[in-house]
Amino acid sequence: MLIARLKVQEDKVDEYLELAEKTDKSVEASEPGMIHHTFDQDPEDFLRFVWSIFLKMMMHFLLILLINPPVGDYLEAHAGLIDGEVAIEFYGTVGDKVIEAMNGSGLPFKVFKTQLGYNRV
Repeated sequence: MLIARLKVQEDKVDEYLELAEKTDKSVEASEPGMIHHTFDQDPEDFLRFVWSIFLKMMMHFLLILLINPPVGDYLEAHAGLIDGEVAIEFYGTVGDKVIEAMNGSGLPFKVFKTQLGYNRV
């Protein structure tokens, strides 16, 4: 699971919402490994948003980050619309290749290592 938290500049909210909608539709059409992809607004601060992403396998994230043009377009466009940095959090099993790709991306991220739990199919 990936959670990305961000704050949008107050005068850029409408522009960011258009970008988010375009990106969401592109991801739905181009990423078959995506199980869940939502963009949610903080109920207490209309400038704060959260992307939540669930993937069948974290290896799909490498494809998303490295070769999916809509994601590259989104990352390039959103840089001028956000206020501060994006906080990217990974939960669950994250392999070395994903961590290596994130290190090379220049994006800030944190991995929450699983201590216990289970998945049901």
